[in-house]
Amino acid sequence: MRTTPLLFTSLDLRGVHLKNRIVLSPMLTYSGHGGHVNDWHFTHLGKYAISGVGLFFVESTNVDAAGCTTSSDLGLWADDFIAPFKRIVDFAHRYGAAIGIQLGHSGRKAASGTPWERSPAGEGSKLLKGLQRVDNTGPWELVAPSALAHAAGHPVPRALSVNEIHQLADAWGQAAARAEHAGFDVVEVHAGHGYLIHQFLSPKANRRNDEYGGTLQARMRFGLEVADEVRRHWPENKPLFFRISAVDDSGLTIEDSVAFSTALKTKGVDVIDCSSAGMATDNSHLLAHLRYGYQVPYARQVRAEAGIKTMAVGLIIHADHAEQILQSGSADLVALGRELMHNPNWPIDAALKLGRKASAAGLPQAYGYWLDKRAAAAFGGTPSTFRIGMEPEQMERVKLE
Repeated sequence: MRTTPLLFTSLDLRGVHLKNRIVLSPMLTYSGHGGHVNDWHFTHLGKYAISGVGLFFVESTNVDAAGCTTSSDLGLWADDFIAPFKRIVDFAHRYGAAIGIQLGHSGRKAASGTPWERSPAGEGSKLLKGLQRVDNTGPWELVAPSALAHAAGHPVPRALSVNEIHQLADAWGQAAARAEHAGFDVVEVHAGHGYLIHQFLSPKANRRNDEYGGTLQARMRFGLEVADEVRRHWPENKPLFFRISAVDDSGLTIEDSVAFSTALKTKGVDVIDCSSAGMATDNSHLLAHLRYGYQVPYARQVRAEAGIKTMAVGLIIHADHAEQILQSGSADLVALGRELMHNPNWPIDAALKLGRKASAAGLPQAYGYWLDKRAAAAFGGTPSTFRIGMEPEQMERVKLE
């Protein structure tokens, strides 16, 4: 009897049960209307609810209208956003998937065009100047820890007052309360990729000389206050994730992120989602060093040194690699983004390649029954043996349980 791969073992986080360790990472689709989800999101996300993933995330959703990166971002800054989200959540629960939502604010990276809307020179996203906020309540003003532009040619944001900082931390808490009313299982706070909390953490973007700037502990203050507010409004029996840029291109180190993660654990954060970069506009030096699982070492170090569960993400493509990440103790969960967009049936493929039945991916019976019969028919007429698509010298007979 083959031992169940770790990838297909369950994980309990507080009171939430994940049927396996496969996670759909939050992926921006820039398809909202006035901050609202629509049939696009129901269809886009619904396929993951029946694909076999243990947990899938709604894309980064803004806690304040001024925090939208584009006019097509999603929002959760008002109660009328709750019901459309609940439709998606209820569908996910009907098929045994856990569903989370990532809550963020773009800070000085707000008021931009979508990535495919390029300037005439082809340099970066088109900036949207002179527009009304997504909620149509006034001009779209950029705010940040300090009055420093994201990059040359970008608008200079207004530095937030201390009172406004407190209001934004509360906005995260209120959004978490709405996420609970919608029935979400997990909330993730976006504290990476150059967005507002990351801007506070960054010694380059944060030049404040009050209690929110200067030392690492002071730069961490806003993120920790957000964690406090979210945890205060989010049920004790539901887990809280934080996405961080574990290292960036502007002075934030892995040691800084271990310290931040250690502090977040004391605030009731359960999982650190370890990404990287996003503070600079030119990431060519990072792209030159991309490799499979290039961010896994960050998840491994945070997990080991902060004593907190982690989620690995970033160019995780193959089932055996995902399994190795878990087996080595580098992370507790494995998140895929564009790979799952490319192949929404990745969990089925992974189950087969790791010697399991297709139905072991946790599929609805309407899929699992027929796909198990497909395997039996396609690989010799019986589900006892079949060959995986490997080179002949690597091919082995794999027993299905």
